[in-house]
Amino acid sequence: FVGKSKAMEMCLTGRMMDAAEAERSGLVSRVVPTDSLLEEALKTADAIAEKSQPVAAMTKEAVNRVYETTLSEGIRFERRVFHSLFATEDQAEGMAAFIDKREPNFKNR
Repeated sequence: FVGKSKAMEMCLTGRMMDAAEAERSGLVSRVVPTDSLLEEALKTADAIAEKSQPVAAMTKEAVNRVYETTLSEGIRFERRVFHSLFATEDQAEGMAAFIDKREPNFKNR
């Protein structure tokens, strides 16, 4: 999401945005050299895959909801998600791992 003035300028002038500007504008999360793109994408995918998948899915939905609803509705949705995820086995494992100072072993339940 870029601001209205930047979107207007780009649409009316046809100006293209380079990778650095796209990163500064928040359109991409980060920029990597072309020759390391696949390696970096796989590292990111691995980092996400190590997490609890129910939590990852609900996190994606919560972040997406922020852009589709009012602030109060977004907070209400986030609260419901938080409470529902607190009852998962992965939440208990995550807390135990934190207390034991070890990596969690999520079961996606």
